[in-house]
Amino acid sequence: MSVEPYGADEESAAVLRTVGRVIKMCRERAGLTQAALGAQIGYSEEQVSSVERGRRAPMEEFLDAADRVLEANGLISALKGDVEKARFPKKVRDLAKLEAEAVEICAYDNSVVNGLLQTEEYQRAVFRSRRPAFTEEQVDQLVAARLARQEIVRRTDTAFSFVHDEAALRRPVGGKMVLRRQLERLLEVGQMRNVEVQVLPLNSEDNGGLDGPFHLLRLRDGATVGHSDIQLVSRLTSDRRELQILELRYGIIRAQALTPRTSLTYIEKLLGET
Repeated sequence: MSVEPYGADEESAAVLRTVGRVIKMCRERAGLTQAALGAQIGYSEEQVSSVERGRRAPMEEFLDAADRVLEANGLISALKGDVEKARFPKKVRDLAKLEAEAVEICAYDNSVVNGLLQTEEYQRAVFRSRRPAFTEEQVDQLVAARLARQEIVRRTDTAFSFVHDEAALRRPVGGKMVLRRQLERLLEVGQMRNVEVQVLPLNSEDNGGLDGPFHLLRLRDGATVGHSDIQLVSRLTSDRRELQILELRYGIIRAQALTPRTSLTYIEKLLGET
């Protein structure tokens, strides 16, 4: 039985099947077998077969090479944008779309550093720790999706507030050197004028976020959306009653945490202990 790629959804699967049919049609018109096409573009017969069956999202290099060898006159290369979107899980695409529309993003995390602030090596360590384990190809896809989402932090017209439980900053995900570079990244981002990074110390007796991590996204049209990603459930909500609870909790969490300036000093202390 073939296995669907991680995060696959019907919309993405339909795009990849269409891309595969186009490549197969062009290949057969050129009179080439899958093995022959693979040999000319530097891929195995199995990889070509997986692409044509919609089981694998082809890389840009694959599409450009196939377009050239099959003399498709740009037809195959023109599919790169559609494939890039289909490569990412639907939940990532939906979240990235909302983040792009946000004027303020607030996040509380208590297990690992927030995804928008993770270094690439820290991301890989997080995804490789997942059980059942991801394949390396799946890890690459997930890292690419998360790195693409991180572009939003560069926007100065969006305000960001990140509160981390100290436990997330002490957990040596990927080892001590990976953690050190991650803490350095937090110190760097914390200097940005549109970003506030806060730490909720472990010795705090009060923690309004014991139910787990969540995000609040305040959009340009005035609406607010909540997001939580726990175990097998990734959930967006615009229900007013639920948002009231999340906004109340986030306000309490921020009040319980160290101030942004004190938090940066605290992160420097953690870095010195790592």
